[in-house]
Amino acid sequence: MKKSNIFVGNKPLTAAKELWQAALEDIEFGSRLLTIHFFPVDEALGCRLADPVFANQSSPSYNAAAMDGIAVHFADLAQATEALPVHLTQERFMPVNTGNVIPAGFDAVVMSEDVHYVSDEEVELAKPAIPWQHVRTIGEDIVATELILPEGHKVRPIDQAALLAAGVTKINIRRPPKVLVIPTGNELIQPGQGVKPGQVLECNSRILAGYLNDWGAEAKGSLPVIDDPQHLRKAIDRAVLENDIVVINAGASAGTRDYTSDVLAEIGEIIVHGVAIKPGKPVVLAIVDDTPVIGLPGYPVSAILTMRLFVREMIYTFMNLETPKEDMIEAVMSRPWHSSKVVDEYVRVTLGQVDNSFIATPIGKGAGSVMSLVRADGLLTLPAGCDCMGAGDHVQIELLRPRQELESTLVFIGSHDNILDVIANQLHNQRPSIRISSSHVGSMGGIMAIRRGEAHLAGTHLLDDVSGEYNISYIKRFLGGIPLQLINLCYREQGLLVEKGNPLAIEGFSDIARRKLSFINRQNGAGTRVLTDKILRDLSVDPRAIQGYNHEEYTHMGLAAAIAGGSVDTGMGIRAAAVAHDLDFVSVTEERYDLILPLQFREDEKVDTVLEIMKNDMHFHKKVLTLGGYDLRDCGKVMYEQK
Repeated sequence: MKKSNIFVGNKPLTAAKELWQAALEDIEFGSRLLTIHFFPVDEALGCRLADPVFANQSSPSYNAAAMDGIAVHFADLAQATEALPVHLTQERFMPVNTGNVIPAGFDAVVMSEDVHYVSDEEVELAKPAIPWQHVRTIGEDIVATELILPEGHKVRPIDQAALLAAGVTKINIRRPPKVLVIPTGNELIQPGQGVKPGQVLECNSRILAGYLNDWGAEAKGSLPVIDDPQHLRKAIDRAVLENDIVVINAGASAGTRDYTSDVLAEIGEIIVHGVAIKPGKPVVLAIVDDTPVIGLPGYPVSAILTMRLFVREMIYTFMNLETPKEDMIEAVMSRPWHSSKVVDEYVRVTLGQVDNSFIATPIGKGAGSVMSLVRADGLLTLPAGCDCMGAGDHVQIELLRPRQELESTLVFIGSHDNILDVIANQLHNQRPSIRISSSHVGSMGGIMAIRRGEAHLAGTHLLDDVSGEYNISYIKRFLGGIPLQLINLCYREQGLLVEKGNPLAIEGFSDIARRKLSFINRQNGAGTRVLTDKILRDLSVDPRAIQGYNHEEYTHMGLAAAIAGGSVDTGMGIRAAAVAHDLDFVSVTEERYDLILPLQFREDEKVDTVLEIMKNDMHFHKKVLTLGGYDLRDCGKVMYEQK
């Protein structure tokens, strides 16, 4: 068995890139511009031209009628007027249709609607003509020998048409780099197979090859290679013979089953192993038989981000193209983000525009969270030495999505509820151009976002201990002076989520404290956390008696998943989360969940569409009620208005 090597380098990103670039120059990677000669134009869509292309023939190649009508000598009509029309006999005109050759000697076309036939052999014309009127002359579109497309141009459908019209049927194209993605791991199984504990569906090779192809490579994934040095060596030896770049997924770290670096050191040269970035630190950059081999971490987010840092530019270099520059915007952080000081960290964020500011909301720290990249609109880079970004801080964001999509994004910040996903789906069905950027920061986080002018809507369910009223006292306290409406979304059941069948016979918080059962809490500032604290006070239960009181989760679904997975015994959440994860539910109370809407956004099209769905979309109502634990008796009703 391989001994664990706990050391993986921590080279700064800039230094790692410089070393890698020098190694690629040593093997002359940037000069490997390969050409496929005489490639059919019909099959060249999306290909890059290896050479400039010139026209073989003019288009049109003859003088052609541009209209249905008659061909004439324009001089014959010089004196034609409504009062004194010109009469032409058969030898002085010729009927033509669009595209017909203009007979020799004729130099203009009169449209059919301007021609009055006196007889089959004579016409009357009441307007003068100009030279080559309604005639497509030779070379009007393309002149033989002129440049049609330059070297490096990416062939589009219209380009194919122009090439064929110019008599070009075969072209020389640049061959894209061939890349093989090799997934590794004993635990990998193919999609479609039933997953057992300890097994992982092999999706990464599909993801990575997809990005590589999107950047212009010709990439594919291989079958998984087991965690065995000999098998891995054979796979790499074969891959470098047949490909321009080899990407290995997983096995790049320092565990007992991580063989990538050892094998690459034996058969080639390791340039870099370990870069001070998060996620993606254990990346391996190596050269084997003059072929770049990149060992990526196993987690999908780490793999994608490190491949983006070290492989994307290689693809463009191979094709002799300039790497596209990142589209950057300035945004305002919707909530704090804490980072390590010792590495460059890449934070995935969702984005939306509120007034004239873009609002960035961090999502998912986990390097294994594929959905964090599915939802991500941009990347925030926190350089080494920066340990925190605060709510309201201005940051630079690299866009992962077109800018225009962000302008049609509704920004929702506040308490989490499953209904938001239903609204997002209904929005997509009715108005695909409108998206929701949702940040689950709790009810107080939503109120503070409204206070800072960073959200269109905020979800809240804060119970006032004294009045027994939901949300209004908090609005008066923290949002006084801001014109707004408080609009009901739903009433929902809150309670304890427990394992199916409730085998621990949990009846309430007294059981949890007395029997030392494990608990998962919502984050500080969440309405559910406020409710939990009130219940504990009413029961005179010290929070310190709850094992796991400080174990926090940001969403009801995340809390339910932890209980369903057996990580904890129970937690406080909504019935819909219990239903979704096939858990049992010990009901505690019904609460009111409202949306805070600043009046400045009341006429916003995005907001208006959401309110219309809430009030009048019966399909939406039906879908919500199937989730369990919801009552929509006041959905869309204004519960409080502040002028």
